[in-house]
Amino acid sequence: MLLKDKVVLVTGAGRGIGAAIARTLGREGAAVAVNYAHSGEKALAVCSDIIGAGGSAASFAADVRDPAEVERMVQQVMKKFGRIDGVVNNAINGRQEGSLLASTNGDFQAAFDFGCLAVINMVRSVRPIMKVQGGGRIVNIVTELWNLAPENWSVYMAGKGAMVGVSRSLAQELGPDNITVNMVAPGWMVDEKVDPNSSASQGFASAIPLRRHGSADEIGNACVFYMSHLAGYVTGTYLPVTGGRITQTGM
Repeated sequence: MLLKDKVVLVTGAGRGIGAAIARTLGREGAAVAVNYAHSGEKALAVCSDIIGAGGSAASFAADVRDPAEVERMVQQVMKKFGRIDGVVNNAINGRQEGSLLASTNGDFQAAFDFGCLAVINMVRSVRPIMKVQGGGRIVNIVTELWNLAPENWSVYMAGKGAMVGVSRSLAQELGPDNITVNMVAPGWMVDEKVDPNSSASQGFASAIPLRRHGSADEIGNACVFYMSHLAGYVTGTYLPVTGGRITQTGM
């Protein structure tokens, strides 16, 4: 149990990779605050999975783009669990793939709101708590596309690129408070939205060095590492969890 007695808040944890992260953290002993904006029933199901496996979890509604809602949620988590040791910034919504001509300024604003402002809202709310506690861990879920930079992903890249930049700067700024800031960059991972038996999935798997399609749980494993004592001297890093798909170029 690498995270025994730790409390970790995961944003956008009602579905997809966020749900897998929450379950994995719970299996390692963390009490998990499962944030959601619209997926209330799914968030409750994630909590039920964690509790059913012997862990501790509770769901909390908040639009992480709204600083007032984030502050309210953080206070609710403190009331429930008494501390916050870590945050995983995972929430995302809106257009991701599409050409520049097909995208609007609103699409770019939404990407920036989730990729940058949501992270800032969370850090502003939890930093004073973590400082009093003697430190804390922030993990931001970025993307392997930061390195690959394919066409027709400029909206997504705008949001995630902002997240990469703010993560690196905050690692420097929060270091004196013993708060680490690290990034996990998923590849195309299998979650409830992906059929690993489809021809597209199998073709993708055959083209990467490990010759298999990664599970969303493996993103959770990377988050466990960063939240644990094993990563106490690690900050400002970018960890691709991609089966070896990308190189070090541009990192």
